[in-house]
Amino acid sequence: MEVSAKQKTITLIIASRNVHKIRECKAILSHLPNLDLLSLLDFPKYVPPHEAGKSFEENAVLKAVHASKELNHWTIADDSGLVVPALQSAPGIFSARYAGEHATDADNRKKLLQEMRHLKDDDRYAYYECCVALASPDGVKKTATGYCEGTILTKEKGGGGFGYDPLFVKHEYSKSFAELGEAVKNRISHRRKALDKILLSLETLLY
Repeated sequence: MEVSAKQKTITLIIASRNVHKIRECKAILSHLPNLDLLSLLDFPKYVPPHEAGKSFEENAVLKAVHASKELNHWTIADDSGLVVPALQSAPGIFSARYAGEHATDADNRKKLLQEMRHLKDDDRYAYYECCVALASPDGVKKTATGYCEGTILTKEKGGGGFGYDPLFVKHEYSKSFAELGEAVKNRISHRRKALDKILLSLETLLY
């Protein structure tokens, strides 16, 4: 994309220290000219707020607003997770700590398989949900939510991805998210769908 002389450089902080999320966000937003993308890895002294929200949107807004005010830059933050309706929407907003406050991704997947051991066919339906919030030091400017629907496998497949990716197969696909590879996943993921909805807002910052 050719950069117009009227465009200006904007620093945008990805309010996360999760290297997988950061890499995915940077890949999706890489086509935007003059966007200087940073993350919380660039601000090691910053202390994020406790995720006290009751929904993905509340947590995303909380993280984006807090970081933008503390660091004095435009910020995007996301909150995302896996929702299994047959488990009363668990793991939901607790996806990252489903098996405990200090649980690893492997711990969380193990617990999910255990909880779903008696579920079959349509009861194994699940979806990823991601809410992205865009904020300036003046407050939240835009929120958007994306979904990716699929099913949960009975055992892990693939060594890529993160979180629940080795267990999740998107509808109309035969491979788990962990088998697809980053390039394919970045085109169809819930995070991609949410970020696509705020691209116009991001583009307007550059003019």
